[in-house]
Amino acid sequence: MENTVNVTMKDGVHKVVRGSRLSELAKQCEKNYTYDIILALCDNSLCELNKTIERDCTVEFLTIADKDGNRTYIRGMFFMMIRAIYTVFGKDKVSKVRIEHAIGNGYYGEIEGNVEITPETAREVKKEMRRLVSEKVVFHKRVVTTAEASEMFRKHKMYDKEKLFRFRRASKTNIYNLGGFEDYFYGYMPETTEILRYFDFFPYKDGFILLLPDIKQPNCLTGFVQREKLFATLQETNIWGKRMGIETVGALNEVITRGEFNDIVLVQEALQEKKIAEIAEQIHKKENVKFVLIAGPSSSGKTTFAHRLAIQLRALGVHPHPIAVDDYFLDREKTPLDENGNYDFESLNAIDLEQFNIDMSALLRGEEVELPSFNFKIGKREYKGNKKKLGPDDILIIEGIHGLNDLLFHSLPRENKFKIYISALTQLNIDEHNRIPTTDGRLIRRIVRDARTRGSSAERTIMMWPSVRKGEQDNIFPYQEDCDVMFNSALLYELAVLKQYAEPLLFSVPKDSPAYSEAKRLLKFLDYFLGAGSDDIPYNSILREFVGGSCFKV
Repeated sequence: MENTVNVTMKDGVHKVVRGSRLSELAKQCEKNYTYDIILALCDNSLCELNKTIERDCTVEFLTIADKDGNRTYIRGMFFMMIRAIYTVFGKDKVSKVRIEHAIGNGYYGEIEGNVEITPETAREVKKEMRRLVSEKVVFHKRVVTTAEASEMFRKHKMYDKEKLFRFRRASKTNIYNLGGFEDYFYGYMPETTEILRYFDFFPYKDGFILLLPDIKQPNCLTGFVQREKLFATLQETNIWGKRMGIETVGALNEVITRGEFNDIVLVQEALQEKKIAEIAEQIHKKENVKFVLIAGPSSSGKTTFAHRLAIQLRALGVHPHPIAVDDYFLDREKTPLDENGNYDFESLNAIDLEQFNIDMSALLRGEEVELPSFNFKIGKREYKGNKKKLGPDDILIIEGIHGLNDLLFHSLPRENKFKIYISALTQLNIDEHNRIPTTDGRLIRRIVRDARTRGSSAERTIMMWPSVRKGEQDNIFPYQEDCDVMFNSALLYELAVLKQYAEPLLFSVPKDSPAYSEAKRLLKFLDYFLGAGSDDIPYNSILREFVGGSCFKV
């Protein structure tokens, strides 16, 4: 057997000694990369840098500025932080470290036990994390049986993980060791702590913030931006989960095995309906509101939410009328282009702002207005006699990505507007240390819906997702705190239902596709869930917008 193998990379073929690590090859190639290399794609499958090269293969290195590399950086930071917390406070005083949710580039968490996070203790945790970075501690991985992992975490009093592994189908699993501290993480790890240089750690509310770099600037920190309304909505969601005894995937799986799934569905749907009714009451009680603006990222369930809100408003004697901002698109030839030369339909400048404001102002004055409709086939705005006039009890419900941006309604007084931000802010975590990003829940929703309504493959939806996310970052998230109310459309039970629809679509992504590694990651994620059928889902549920069977036109 030859002692060398051929590794094909973008810059050509490299002769590599058989059995050498990917990290050794990364050292040779690091001058070709702007940012630190943290992971590799080996024959289109993600690999950690400690993997050895045993045969001819194709390799592409990923840095902390790449999506999967950034996830690995975050995961490594979580592990290093948790270890530092146990070291500073002591295992006898810490009963649990919970990583709850993301606030911008910060990650909020809480520590249960006989501890207090003060500026002084936070500095000690940060000092310990800096020490681990300087000592270049290796993330060691070992394979154990699932039963051994469950027993190990029971002894460590990590009961959420013990519960998770009780429902694990795989017979073996990977456990990571960092300086003698063992834990389980969903996904890959860096080779050593040396790469984890950029972070901050400080007290926040009843817990802490771990501040990490933005993926666009991964080698520096920007300041922490407080988002009080988002934080309050996320905390309210956590309270709901705690009251129902379902904070993690393992807890949800237990409910399913006990035959109590329908109860969870009914309670969750009742909570959402109660929240929608409360929002309708707020609108009704607020004088002079004529425009209800609904905005949120892709797959948040905006359309179903708007229908349900309209029903609650009608029950209060209000007459809601939908207006589609998309009907005010500029004619196709006037639409702005993005950096790739494609039509940028998500830009605010793709809308005829002048005509939109003229029409809305006329409606506010009580005048009759002929509203347009946009013909997407020919790319033109058309007028077909759709006339509207607002009476004393009439309001307009306007759904669109720019609904929270005052530039859209620049001519209308603030007191006439009621702004609602809606997003699927995932309530579950995999366990106390592995959170579920809200983007994963929304992506799975969209994969299922696009396949059902547009005939789109999971591969196509995954490939277009970065563009969708960019539009959200530019046009929605900067304005989310300027809302009057936030609504969380995520349902505790939904991933158990979406699993049945999403898995066949994800399995169809070919191995040579650029979307393959993401499809594989999502499949691994869904494997944590026990599946549940959709028969018990109410016909007006937001989830019906994605799986089908809604009583609304969605």
